[in-house]
Amino acid sequence: MKSVPTKKRTIIGAALFAAAMAMPSSHPAFAEAAPEKGSVAFKYLHYQDSQPSQDRIGVDAYTVTAMAPIAGKWSISTTYVNDSVSGASPDYHTHILSGASSHDTREEVDLGLTRYFSKGSLTLGTVYSTENDYISRGYSGQGSLQTEDKNTTFTLGGSYTTDTINPTAQGLQYDKRTIAGLFGVTKVLSKVDILQLNFGISRGRGYFSDPYKSYDSRPDRRESKTIMTRWNHHFDGTDGTTRLSYRYYYDTFGIKASTLGLEYVQPLPNDFTVIPSVRVHSQTAADFYRTVYPPVPRTITPNSLDQRLSAFGALTLGIKVEKRIAKDWLVDVKYENYEQRAGWCVTGGGDNNLAPFTATFLQLGVSRLF
Repeated sequence: MKSVPTKKRTIIGAALFAAAMAMPSSHPAFAEAAPEKGSVAFKYLHYQDSQPSQDRIGVDAYTVTAMAPIAGKWSISTTYVNDSVSGASPDYHTHILSGASSHDTREEVDLGLTRYFSKGSLTLGTVYSTENDYISRGYSGQGSLQTEDKNTTFTLGGSYTTDTINPTAQGLQYDKRTIAGLFGVTKVLSKVDILQLNFGISRGRGYFSDPYKSYDSRPDRRESKTIMTRWNHHFDGTDGTTRLSYRYYYDTFGIKASTLGLEYVQPLPNDFTVIPSVRVHSQTAADFYRTVYPPVPRTITPNSLDQRLSAFGALTLGIKVEKRIAKDWLVDVKYENYEQRAGWCVTGGGDNNLAPFTATFLQLGVSRLF
């Protein structure tokens, strides 16, 4: 039996192991230039989520990334991801565990090619991900353009993703297609301040239900819009930098979500850097989320008992420590703790029948410049 594909993909995405080429980049597009050196990086992630008296999903993920400059105007990059998932997620709500879970492995490879110009860059990418019951293919392009004074950068990107779902032992096949786009503006306000605003849109059509959950029938179309702003401020006195971000998301499922994040990057003696972080999230429930069990009759659609579609609030606390070794080596350790409660939803309406949800992330990394 298999674990839920959508659950696994959510986990890896949250842990920043999703392929960068799967969606247009939303990272700040500062003054870009062709890299002078290549790099190789290795990351390991361990994820574990739980609810009172039960451990649920566990993930061990490994990723290797390589980048090489070409002829002073180009660069090529590739990433390989291998993650292993074990455990069980609820069939309906909190404590009703599904039997459709034991162990699953996913492999993913992405490739990106970037051309650098005097006032911008253009990147084309592709990604392929496979597991026993899920295949995903993605294609993307993103360009950036700077103004004459190099204080403003405009970014435009788009992607197309096609997914094929083959639920284990069901003998069925489902498809999903998603088109996404992003437009961003990054502005250098002063020597110590950079501001960015991004707007993203995604339109998908096909199978959005979870084949491993009972009474889960979702609309076959989903459109989402995202507005994100970032502000980085550097403190000359401490040589530290704050990274403040706010993201607003809404979709045709009826979910509206706000996420506020804050990081502080502080260099320390002996080439150490410490980065504490906090992230606060709140979302409303999908229009078709059901709080009761037994659920509504199967003939009434759409409906879902998936608690990820409920209204809730969440708090993530994290810390990352980096150490640079001999200029070309960088090692890092990152730990995050995620807490989710129905009662923490800012707008109210949380499902009080859901038990508290907790997850931990531990990430180890090492990279080298060549």
